[in-house]
Amino acid sequence: MTNKNIQLATFGGGCFWCTEAVFLEVRGVEKVVSGYSGGDVPGHPTYREICSGLTGHAEVVQVTFDAHVISYEEILVIFMTTHDPTTLNRQGADKGTQYRSVIYYHNDKQKDIAKVVLKEVAPYYENSIVTELSPLDVFYEAEDYHQDYYRNNQEQGYCSFVITPKLAKLRKLHADKLK
Repeated sequence: MTNKNIQLATFGGGCFWCTEAVFLEVRGVEKVVSGYSGGDVPGHPTYREICSGLTGHAEVVQVTFDAHVISYEEILVIFMTTHDPTTLNRQGADKGTQYRSVIYYHNDKQKDIAKVVLKEVAPYYENSIVTELSPLDVFYEAEDYHQDYYRNNQEQGYCSFVITPKLAKLRKLHADKLK
């Protein structure tokens, strides 16, 4: 990346389809890629392997954003308020370590900002935040059919009943940050 204002953020908030759909609506976000990170098994995992829960990978998104338009801190606040960071290895009906809430930081500055954001949003939740904070090791891009999933499959039940309400929450809480 030649423009130093362009940065990456990587995190998982359950199903990557949901998180991707949220961030595609945020002003300053240039690209969102669904993928996998944080696993114990070497090599590029497949969706089927991830779903087994045996690889240790989480479903994540990698967000490319312009830091002059939206800050990493603002990205994290949106992330932390559009999924449930208080449920361990679960988002709604999706259960397993692959659905954990996790922030993968790219450098020490992101780590420090994430610690502050986690502390700042904690009082807004009745239960304790269980979001994992870990250094990014490797990001594996998910299969093509997972990219732009919501845009390409809005008529599917999961999209209607799970993703659409998350987008409504985003629009209500962060209207000033939308494209």
